[in-house]
Amino acid sequence: MASNRITASIIRCYLAASRPIAIPCPNRTITHTSLRPSLQTQSKIIQVSWGTIRHHSTPVPESKVYGYDHIKSFSANPSANRLLVDVREPNEFRNGAIPTAINVPIATAPEAWSLPEDEFEDRFGFPKPQADIELVFYCKAGVRSSAAAQLALQNGYGKVGEYRGSWLDWEKRTTG
Repeated sequence: MASNRITASIIRCYLAASRPIAIPCPNRTITHTSLRPSLQTQSKIIQVSWGTIRHHSTPVPESKVYGYDHIKSFSANPSANRLLVDVREPNEFRNGAIPTAINVPIATAPEAWSLPEDEFEDRFGFPKPQADIELVFYCKAGVRSSAAAQLALQNGYGKVGEYRGSWLDWEKRTTG
């Protein structure tokens, strides 16, 4: 019954409001995202959240996914506009890496892409890549590279790619 009153209240607010609102409830907050009612559709968008509420006005960009053949070509034909980034730990990198790749380990340096240029160079031994070049991430199996790609996107790198097959796929195809 209380749920029906809250839902009715949310719907009334939805129809009247032009910005997001939060309705406090005991031990939780029920929220909804208001959109101006459209004459073409009468659908309601109601979001129930048990945690932090965030509103994004623009969609988060996604990274481009590359396969083995692309990465092989990138490695064989390096470009000033593209950089292969191995996000495994330095000992993994030393045991084998895709030719031309640089090493920026995500586990021990998740803040790397937010560092100032001079601090990045001091820490990794090479200049921080400019935000306008494409960064193509890989790791051992594709998990860490996806996380690194998202961190790069969040830090202003607009051209981001992933090799989800990563090192295991590369090693299998080049040695097998």
